[in-house]
Amino acid sequence: MATFLYKLGRLAFRRRHFVALIWVALLTLAGVGAASAPAAGSTSFSIPGVEAQKAFDLLEQRFPGASADGATGRIVFKAPEGQKMTDAANRATVEKTVKTLGDGSEVVSVTDPFTTNAVSKDGTVAYTSVKYDAPGMELKDPTRDALEKAGDDARATGLTVDVGGDALQAGAEPGAVGEIVGLALAAVVLVITLGSLVAAGLPLLTAIIGVGIGVSTITALAKALDLGDTTSTLALMIGLAVGIDYALFIVSRYRSELAEGRDREEAVGRATGTAGSAVVFAGLTVVIALAGLAVVNVPMLTKMGLAAAGTVVVAVLIALTMIPALLGYAGRKIRATGEKRKPADDQGKQQKQGKQANQGKPGPGARWASFVIRRPAAVLLLGVVGLGTIAVPATQLELGLPDDGSQPTSTTQRRAYDLLSEGFGPGFNGPLMIVVDARGSDDPKAAATTVTDGIKNLDDVATVTPAMFNKAGDTATITVIPGSKPSSARTEDLVHAIRDQGTDVRADTGAQVLVTGTTAMNIDFSQKLNDALIPYLGLVVGLAFLLLIVVFRSILVPLKAALGFLLSVLAAIGAVVAVFQWGWLGGLIGVEETGPIMSMMPIFMVGVVFGLAMDYEVFLVTRMREAYVHGESPSQAIVTGFRHSAKVVAAAAIIMMAVFGGFISSSEAMIKMIGFGLAIAVFFDAFIVRMAIVPAVLALLGKKAWWLPKWLDRALPNVDVEGEGLRTQDEAAPSGDGDEDRELVRA
Repeated sequence: MATFLYKLGRLAFRRRHFVALIWVALLTLAGVGAASAPAAGSTSFSIPGVEAQKAFDLLEQRFPGASADGATGRIVFKAPEGQKMTDAANRATVEKTVKTLGDGSEVVSVTDPFTTNAVSKDGTVAYTSVKYDAPGMELKDPTRDALEKAGDDARATGLTVDVGGDALQAGAEPGAVGEIVGLALAAVVLVITLGSLVAAGLPLLTAIIGVGIGVSTITALAKALDLGDTTSTLALMIGLAVGIDYALFIVSRYRSELAEGRDREEAVGRATGTAGSAVVFAGLTVVIALAGLAVVNVPMLTKMGLAAAGTVVVAVLIALTMIPALLGYAGRKIRATGEKRKPADDQGKQQKQGKQANQGKPGPGARWASFVIRRPAAVLLLGVVGLGTIAVPATQLELGLPDDGSQPTSTTQRRAYDLLSEGFGPGFNGPLMIVVDARGSDDPKAAATTVTDGIKNLDDVATVTPAMFNKAGDTATITVIPGSKPSSARTEDLVHAIRDQGTDVRADTGAQVLVTGTTAMNIDFSQKLNDALIPYLGLVVGLAFLLLIVVFRSILVPLKAALGFLLSVLAAIGAVVAVFQWGWLGGLIGVEETGPIMSMMPIFMVGVVFGLAMDYEVFLVTRMREAYVHGESPSQAIVTGFRHSAKVVAAAAIIMMAVFGGFISSSEAMIKMIGFGLAIAVFFDAFIVRMAIVPAVLALLGKKAWWLPKWLDRALPNVDVEGEGLRTQDEAAPSGDGDEDRELVRA
């Protein structure tokens, strides 16, 4: 591996014009494809195999044209104090609004609250429902605008009017301003770390090009592959983070090779052969984790994972080819300020002096590693106990999908939600739709009556509407209003109770009873993700464990890496629960409303954080492994690894935190939660697990850390991540820096 990448790096360095032209051409091609591609809405949300989805599919078949998955909008009216909605003037205002809505595009039906009993018992609150022929995230902007403005005239008469429902859903908007701030912070960290504007600019430039290719390709294929807005958001988030980090590791290693006295082409080859090998395997772990989301069998998650994995592959390829090419263009400017102005002879003297200085005056990374080696048990205990304490809130994790009740109180959706709860009860915002498939029943109407009567006798049921049959008379729908809010445990118990009762109904009447609706879909989605978490974790961790055995040629090092990841991800989930569910310090990041954690958050964090955690493990420990293989003692190898890698790994982690943290500014609750969760997970994993727990464990294990059974050592392929094969090559290339500079001038 190292020898192949060494040759690839030197080839890209020599043929830099050709390599740069290829990547610019790919970026242009992807950009043109994205610009000319037909517009695509968000992907349709479906969860194959769950009961709620089966009921939706059945409704599409038995009630054609009813748009079972179409969006619903609700305009809620509240009369001024002392008045009622049934007063003549208020009634006329509402009826005018209903007529206006009925004339809109994409509208299937509009209900009149005075003919559908949609007025509260005290007469102060009423609502009208608007049914559309497309899902909420696929509605056209003029349609959504018409719904939002429909209540303007009613407000002018003194009524309180708010709008809710999934018809107001729009594609997720990433925090554009926050991302700019994140990139700016990343640039500052790169400049401080590398000491050169040119060196700092290379990782940013290549990361932006990689993300540009990845996101543009997703946009170009969005219509054909039914890719949603959140697909490109995840690709942008992950692509920027790993793109900067991968390039940073190669640039940093290149500068180290220059400091050893090698000419630029040789330094590029060795940097690509050693750091590039770590980049390849780190990228593979991220790809495994993201592509593994397909195991969950939720199309939306599968597409998000595969698209982000593709962007990571692009980032790896750019780091291995475009970075060496750009280093060829950079010349001496890649060195830190001060070094690049020195003549070659002075640089040679400085390189020798630098080596002696490094041995005499260890840097912060080496000093920290030495401290950990002297007190490994104390550091290990403190790290484990600290993360374990932060993980405690994870035991109170409540899962759900965001609805209007989780919106900030300043939004019209939240105000409409609260008005409906006030006028009709908390369960009104989460009605359950019962589908009775009576095709196998001798008496469909009697079967529907049995279902209705049985539901009325269950706990926490506020209202049960009469059964409504389709034209064929073989399928009926029944609406059930729970007595509790949609996200409550009592509502979930009611869903399970109705389904349990349906088993008896089928045995007695032959009719099948299915429960669906947004609330039931959320419950099924959460359960499906919970069921998939352990198999997914086993697959991803198992494959990565095997991969790391090949990389480190050790059993205990990959095992330690996996256990450290579990600790950091549990702590991150605990922090998410504390902030977004309990509200601790939520005001600092703009969390206006607490509630259940998004259902996909745990499995999503497991996938993404695992891949990123293994990045730091590979980059840090491969340098330790390299030193150990080259003859250093286990303790000294830890210090050597930290001396060369700690500063760069810390910078990479800060950059990744900055990129993820930029998404915290998003107004979309899901994006905000993902940004915070990933940023805090990177902090825990990089600075506590990898920088403290890992060296402590390795110090305690000593030589045992690198133990591998002889039969397994013979069976495993030798990927040579340490670059052992490169040691047989000459330390210096025939042509010096001066020749390279002359070649650069001629070019």
